[in-house]
Amino acid sequence: MKKIRTYNNIAVKGLSKFSQNSYEVSATAENPDAILLRSHKLDNEVLPSSVLAIARAGAGVNNIPVSDYTPQGIVVFNTPGANANAVKELVLASLLLGSRGITQSMNYVDSLAAETDPIELHKKVEAGKKQYGGSELEGKTLGVVGLGAIGAKIANLALNLGMNVIGYDPKLSVEAAWQLSSKVTRAANLNSLLARADFITLHVPMVPATLGFINEEAFAAIKEGAQLINLARGELVDENAVISALDSGKLTRYIADFPSEKLIKHENVILFPHLGASTVEAEENCAVMGADQLIDFLDNGNIINSVNFPAVSMERTTGHRVTFANDNVPKVLGTVLNLLADLNINVLDMVNKSRDEIAYTILDIEQEPTVNLLAKISTVEHVFHVRSV
Repeated sequence: MKKIRTYNNIAVKGLSKFSQNSYEVSATAENPDAILLRSHKLDNEVLPSSVLAIARAGAGVNNIPVSDYTPQGIVVFNTPGANANAVKELVLASLLLGSRGITQSMNYVDSLAAETDPIELHKKVEAGKKQYGGSELEGKTLGVVGLGAIGAKIANLALNLGMNVIGYDPKLSVEAAWQLSSKVTRAANLNSLLARADFITLHVPMVPATLGFINEEAFAAIKEGAQLINLARGELVDENAVISALDSGKLTRYIADFPSEKLIKHENVILFPHLGASTVEAEENCAVMGADQLIDFLDNGNIINSVNFPAVSMERTTGHRVTFANDNVPKVLGTVLNLLADLNINVLDMVNKSRDEIAYTILDIEQEPTVNLLAKISTVEHVFHVRSV
């Protein structure tokens, strides 16, 4: 029986994907085959040697030291797109909050709670509303930075609201492009988008290249009076630069899902307590996707939505399955195939893929692999993980 160790509260809909006849799932599982988590940080934890895979029920994997686990052959999965609708809807709320002065007007109404005279209350309400007049979204321009699963949904939504949409994504995938309306205008570079957009929303991963990339230089290029929405990662934006831009009036509003001591006191900042994926549906979608990916990997060796290994899948038919991971250098696959040939082991089917410095192979062979065979494959130079599935 395979074991899954869970961290955080994983939606029951996801946990129910694991068959009770084949899987033991608990927060205390010893020597687990895999880990399923949400935001729990693994940075300071030593994982049991039994761990083959980790699935993050969410898009970001900042809480997982991926580079430490890759050489150990541990496949790290995320669940891109599972929370896309939840984030899309919160971006819509952010656009409305930013354009209509909703939070400020609500605070004004709350300040009238002590007024007991209905006539006076009505007068104050009517007098006060004048200072909270906003503007409509229709006809305004939204700049979407990052056009993956979430960004594409937001771009299409904004078009349906009558907005003009500019998108920027130098690494736009073919799959994401299919989801994107042809009415989205493509920006040649980031500054071009910043200079033309009334609202900017960020949907890029947190990697070294994007750390603090919305900085003083970006704000110098931004359209006067623009509003910035950041529901992706707090670290994408230089907070000191945000405050300077707000104070100067270059930026009129910053709406983010990541409160900080610097931002929380500023009158032109609206902050949420990390609500982006906090819907019942998103949590269930992420848990289900994470569970399905772990099951397919543990049962079949298939890899879908990994952040550190190539996408590799092969339908299960006949034979016995062996998988191995190796450094992406020449001759490794050939050496393994020659080894099998020397042992008179017939290969029925095979798929091999690489990603950056890692290669991964699925082999279906005619006879059941022995411990001795797996050991021989593991001794091939540059092979660092072998498994019988």
